[in-house]
Amino acid sequence: MRILIVTTQTPFIHGGAEIHAEELLRQLQKAGHEAEIVAIPFQVYPQERILDSMLVCRLLDLSQFAGWVIDRVIALKFPAYLVPHPRKVLWILHQHRQAYEMWNHPQFGDLYRLPNGQQIKSSIERADNHAFAESQAIFSNSRNVANRLKQFNGIDSLPLYHPPQKSDCFYCEPEEGYFFFPSRFNEIKRQTLVLEALAQTTYPVKVIFAGQSHGNFRKAVEQMIQDFGLEDRVTLAGCISVEQKLDYYAKSLAVIYPPFDEDYGYVTLEGMLAAKPVITCWDSGGPLEFIHDRQTGLVTEPNPTSLAKALDELWENRSWAKTLGKAALDYYQSLDITWSNVLEKLLK
Repeated sequence: MRILIVTTQTPFIHGGAEIHAEELLRQLQKAGHEAEIVAIPFQVYPQERILDSMLVCRLLDLSQFAGWVIDRVIALKFPAYLVPHPRKVLWILHQHRQAYEMWNHPQFGDLYRLPNGQQIKSSIERADNHAFAESQAIFSNSRNVANRLKQFNGIDSLPLYHPPQKSDCFYCEPEEGYFFFPSRFNEIKRQTLVLEALAQTTYPVKVIFAGQSHGNFRKAVEQMIQDFGLEDRVTLAGCISVEQKLDYYAKSLAVIYPPFDEDYGYVTLEGMLAAKPVITCWDSGGPLEFIHDRQTGLVTEPNPTSLAKALDELWENRSWAKTLGKAALDYYQSLDITWSNVLEKLLK
């Protein structure tokens, strides 16, 4: 089959969504299909330009190129999934969250603050519902995303889990006295919450942060480290190689991943594959589909005091942390998260 993976990307930003598309491409090609990624640049600000991006996607004709018919379009993200095609399948990573679950959110929402925010929201909802109606099948990348689709659009979708990148390369080694938090630096990932928790721990807990960071948020993190006197307990590793990431996972005591309402969350699965317990929060979304409190990790309230208590608990009880990590790996292996299962459903 000739298949196009249609997604959006903010230039110079490379995160889980980009890895998702690249891995899907690799698996399709490995299975013998001709496949390409069509990445549409998407500028969120100013938010009025969202309507322009939606129009661009609706006007794209991806039915054939150079005389070759495109047999299947697999669309991943808003507004790319608005692209028309007679054999379009959606595997939704997330919608435009500002128009849905983040509408009116005091910290993470801003579309609702615009004078024409309601108009933009309504346009997004109409366009989404039209795209859903014209699609052959609709999948989501987690139960969390599926629940949003059902709640806000009345759409049923099948959650379709997939393995993280290099899933067969993860390994576990004896811990070396640190927690690992790999993630793009962003307010919604809540690195600052972890720093606030560190300032309240009883033990000299250490955390290694890794991930891409830009602008003012990075500066805010660095200032918090200084203000709390955490220079000896926090490492900002920045962008690291895959090999470095695997090594950090392998030698960590546990993994920290407390984002707000995450769609899926590779970090969770990667921690489990490295046989490490994951600490997350009850409002973290996707990670809660895998992390069960005191069974495969710890689930805390999303505040510094509760998170600090969880960090102290694993720091003090390292043999228990090892037991939780082994249980996390066993649970992951029981779920049959495979690309063969994904492709079977997407190409049916």
